Amino acid sequence: MTQLITVATCSLNQWALDFDGNKDRIIESIRQAKSAGASLRVGPELEITGYGCLDHFLELDLYDHSWEVLKDILAHEACQGILIDVGMPVLHGSCYYNCRVICMDKKILWIRPKQALANDGNFREMRYFTPWEKKRVVEEHLLPPELQELTGQTEVPFGDAILKTLDTSIGTESCEELFTPDSPHVHMGLNGVEIICNSSGSHHQLRKLDLRMNLILEATAKNGGVYLYANQQGCDGDRLYYDGCAMIISNGKLLAQGSQFSLNDVEVVTATVDLASVRSYRFAPSRRFQANKEPLFPSIKLQTRLATVGEKLDLSIKPSLPIEFRYHCPEEEIALGPACWLWDYLRRSRQAGYFVPLSGGIDSCSTAVIVFSMCREVIKAVHLGNQQVITDVRRICAEPEDTTWLPETPQEICNKLFHSAFLGTENSSKETRQRAKDLATAIGAYHLSMDIDMVVKAITTLFSASFGFALKFKVHGGSPAESLALQNIQARLRMVISYLLAQTLPLVRQRPGGGGLLVLGSANVDESLRGYLTKYDCSSADINPIGGISKTDLKRFIRWAQTNFELPVLGSFLEAVPTAELEPITQSYVQTDEVDMGITYDELSTFGRLRKVERLGPWGQFTHLLHVWSDTLSPRQIFEKVRHFNHYYGINRHKMTVLTPSYHAEQYSPDDNRFDLRPFLYPPLHWAMRKIERVVVGLEGKKQG
Repeated sequence: MTQLITVATCSLNQWALDFDGNKDRIIESIRQAKSAGASLRVGPELEITGYGCLDHFLELDLYDHSWEVLKDILAHEACQGILIDVGMPVLHGSCYYNCRVICMDKKILWIRPKQALANDGNFREMRYFTPWEKKRVVEEHLLPPELQELTGQTEVPFGDAILKTLDTSIGTESCEELFTPDSPHVHMGLNGVEIICNSSGSHHQLRKLDLRMNLILEATAKNGGVYLYANQQGCDGDRLYYDGCAMIISNGKLLAQGSQFSLNDVEVVTATVDLASVRSYRFAPSRRFQANKEPLFPSIKLQTRLATVGEKLDLSIKPSLPIEFRYHCPEEEIALGPACWLWDYLRRSRQAGYFVPLSGGIDSCSTAVIVFSMCREVIKAVHLGNQQVITDVRRICAEPEDTTWLPETPQEICNKLFHSAFLGTENSSKETRQRAKDLATAIGAYHLSMDIDMVVKAITTLFSASFGFALKFKVHGGSPAESLALQNIQARLRMVISYLLAQTLPLVRQRPGGGGLLVLGSANVDESLRGYLTKYDCSSADINPIGGISKTDLKRFIRWAQTNFELPVLGSFLEAVPTAELEPITQSYVQTDEVDMGITYDELSTFGRLRKVERLGPWGQFTHLLHVWSDTLSPRQIFEKVRHFNHYYGINRHKMTVLTPSYHAEQYSPDDNRFDLRPFLYPPLHWAMRKIERVVVGLEGKKQG
């Protein structure tokens, strides 16, 4: 017999510790779910607090506030008559747990603690929470007095269980549990659970979405069932962008999929599924034999029907049909992820806009184009009537409160909130200066072209007066130390001038209310990995949208944006040779990045992945590359590259301790904050190098023999 049920999941743009805003967005998602006829609503992980509270999860206040917010949600008139799955932290038995709270009609039915905690990469859940390791055990949890008063309950079930209604059964798992080999949904499905709810706090990483998709597909393709995936979306206060993509899958087929990148604060996804199709799908004898032996879960009873059957049949309700997955190519991910992150950061920091020192190179060009992409997304949201975006863009652009102004083009927004400057010296070329100006004109940025030689000269004159000699570049006969010092003077002065302009340009432009600009960095992940940047130069900024993206991917992005954003000026950036332009150009010498570094950007990406993703030290890197690069390089050449990379990685690691907070996008990011935890004072690594040297000598001997 057909048994249709409409279910809802969502992506919410929560903000860590924004209890008021988080509550409003949760209630709005429930309202939208009910309007769509859903009888079940699932929300993201830790949605009441926001996922990224970090060490605030160690504060008792946070747990008190979570119950207070939940009380307001349960009491709200929009939250009645629908089964609600809400995420929040709970203190139980003197331990902190990451929990799902299942509620309906002002009653708490069950609290389900997370069993497998995410504790690698950017995740540190074990620092705050305790995993629930009592499989199929349920205890009683004493509710706070204000919840006892509202619900009429003193204690509620807490533990590993499933929920049984009069017509179906429901289980829940959280984020990391989907990625574990022995996922809870396997055992729930064998216990007859038909609807699995997954509440996640999963952040964007380039080329990662397909892994998530495949795991959910496999979960229901093998065992049948309906799978609801909810996720946070947006920047909730740090380097991560949670990439939404709420979805509903039934029996291995996608029925509904939300956006991965969006400026919407609330996005609800619904589908109507036939529970009878789940039962039919589970006919296979092999599955039935395993299910027959599966230990039972404790069950929480709910005397309610969620599906429509019999006399309540509504012929206007139809089952959702399968749809195709929507994936973004990596270039689109770069265009959209950092752009949405920048918008959240700007509107929530309540600053007047962004500033970037535009050098005429591809890195600062990429930063500028991502800001332009942000403005394009704002225009799309404005044209769709997104009231929150309209309110935010009017405020950021300093429009009066009674304004009816609506921007028409991304260039119009860009001109009001994005500022750039070419900070040239006698070592800068006409070509880079012109490229910077042309790009700023194309995207509509407010642009300045300044020469800072007088400031550089003031510093070098101070040095000469103090020590009695003038510093020289190496092309003029100076020592390497002198040449490096002269380059760093230029680089660091650009940082100082950038912050001066960021603080004063709103004043110069007579922006109503004044305000300040956020300075954007433009160091890519490969240069940070190698340490090819000056400490406290323009790599030092407020935030960096490209700090987690490789040079190779940035070039692909700019080539993509040249066509898709209709910016032909970007072709000149792709043709230009990357250069810092910190040394004089002569007939026989032009400074270039890859020559300076002694390694190519592609090689840097390879070392980055071997070091972080494959977890290989110098010896492991060498033995791997010996097979991969042997067609083009000799064993000794490979050894020299391994030694060169690890030497500069080690001596420059200290720079990562002050690295500008960067959008996390790449698996091999060297971000020292919490993703890539390593020393910043390294020994010379003689042991590994001697071991490699012995192998190289042996291979050279065989070749000569």
